[in-house]
Parts: sequence; structure tokens; C-alpha cells
Amino acid sequence: MNTHTIGSRARSRTASPPDPQRLVAVYLNDHLAGAGSGVSLIRRMARTHRRTPAGPALAELAQEIAEDRESLREFMTALDVPAQWPRVAAGRMGEKVARLKLNGRLVKRSPLSDVLELEAMRLGVEGKASMWRSLRVLAVTDPRLDLAAFDRLLARAGRQSSVLEALRMEAAGRTFTNPDPAPAQGRSFRHGAGGRARWAS
Repeated sequence: MNTHTIGSRARSRTASPPDPQRLVAVYLNDHLAGAGSGVSLIRRMARTHRRTPAGPALAELAQEIAEDRESLREFMTALDVPAQWPRVAAGRMGEKVARLKLNGRLVKRSPLSDVLELEAMRLGVEGKASMWRSLRVLAVTDPRLDLAAFDRLLARAGRQSSVLEALRMEAAGRTFTNPDPAPAQGRSFRHGAGGRARWAS
């Protein structure tokens, strides 16, 4: 086989236009796998902190993030994108393996775990918001998707990110600075104006 024939075949392969449906399927399944990991993590965080001032906020986030995953599944159904369950299962396994990450203690849970987990969740929410924005672009021209739904989901992702950041900053202060001499009992975690979160007596 001469080099001209090889070159022609290579050009024909590279000249093939990408299949948008296939690319959308890969993209959404990647995010579905990430969503599964996020739901597992936030539910575990809510259980861990259910008796702390942050417990109610984390429980609310866990419910919302699980609902967001269901919204993603609905969009995938509307777009005729099947879920690739092996990839989803691999994402959940990755979250479980991540629990073994050394964080300063080998047996007990470290206070650093709170910081790392909250950072991971906030990054996950930011990634989810990016996905909603990408799908919103598609919804402009695809009648199978509800454009207004993405505006609502983006607003909710913004609130989730604000709450997670407030929790993260509190956890960082508690972990990296001297303990607060003031008693923590009787304090509760409340949402402030604009979706911000704060500690209150």
C-alpha cells in the first residue's frame, strides 16, 4: 500500500464530521456519573453532621442535589440519551475510594475532612452549573428542552454554591485557627439574605 493511499484514508477519517448526539451522550453521562458521586457525598455529609448546627443546611442541600440529578436524567430522556450505567457505577466507586484519602488521621475522621468535602461539593456544584449553561445553549434551538428550567436550575446552583462556601469558610476557620472560646451550643445555621449562610446564636 503506497503512502498516497494511507494519507487519503487518514484524511477521510479526520474529515468525518463529529456526531453531535454522540458527543452530547458522552458529555451528559460524564455529568451523570459525577452527579451520582455528588449525591452520595452530600448525603454522607448530612448524616455525619445531622446533630450539628450545619445539619439542616446540609440535609436541604442533599435533597436539592438529588433532585438536580433527577432533572438531568429527565433531560437525557428528552434528548434520547441512554444512561451508561457502568460509567455511573464507576463514578460512585470513585467517591467511595476518595474516602480513603489521607487527611491527617488514619482511624478517626479528621476535621480536615469537612474542609475537603465541602470544597469537593462546591466544585461539583460549579461543574453542574456549567453543564446547565451548556444545555441552555442547546435548549435555545431544541424544543425538547425547557429553556426556563435551566434558568431555575442555575439560580438554585448559585444558592447551593453560596451555602457551601459559607460552610467551607466556617470549617476552615474551625480547622486552621484556635478554637473559639465561646460555647457553640445553642447556635444554629441559617440562610442570610441573597442565599448567603451564616452562624447565628
